[in-house]
Amino acid sequence: MLVAIDTATGYASLALHDGFQVRGEYTWESQRRHTVELLPCLVAALEQLGLGAEHLSGVAVTRGPGSFTGLRVGMAVAKGLALARGLPLVGVPTLDVVAAAQERSRRPLCAVLQAGRGRVCVATYHWQGGEWRAREAPRLTTWSVLVAETTSPTLFCGEIDWTGAEALATLGEMAALLPAAPRLRRAGFLAEIAWRRLNRGEADDPATLTPIYLQHIT
Repeated sequence: MLVAIDTATGYASLALHDGFQVRGEYTWESQRRHTVELLPCLVAALEQLGLGAEHLSGVAVTRGPGSFTGLRVGMAVAKGLALARGLPLVGVPTLDVVAAAQERSRRPLCAVLQAGRGRVCVATYHWQGGEWRAREAPRLTTWSVLVAETTSPTLFCGEIDWTGAEALATLGEMAALLPAAPRLRRAGFLAEIAWRRLNRGEADDPATLTPIYLQHIT
């Protein structure tokens, strides 16, 4: 059973995946309470399935971008489980998880995280080889700059607030704001990305896996 942990931003998510299906998933708004909420949630998820930590076979974690505190909590728990139980560990860029939830499209996909102080963290993806692949490294910007840069029809997903939705509305048909449910970052998709990597024989070294920080994200 693989456990997937995402505490990168103000939203947290946790999933248990057996390699064939998601057995349990919890996603919630966690305003700087990751430290006190994550482990009880994991224990409850395992108990609901009648399992214990000894049944875990792997760990996946979002490695950023994200908030300093949020990433630190998720990374610490993931590394602790991996080292204590000798489990393979997979770190996945946060925005890759957002993109993985979206359906195939010929249009580019812009995935968004809130970065505080009027900024957003974005990365653009294109569909290739049956999956969304990043065109660029994540970067910090603002809604006004992002709108000005959008010169072709684009899908937008992720943490898009009212300010962002209003900015995108000025683009008309150039911007397609995806519905709220698929915009939500979910650990079930993190788990699926991690399983594919593990099946290819890929894993990260807990000693050298580090978070991706752009700047401090609140």
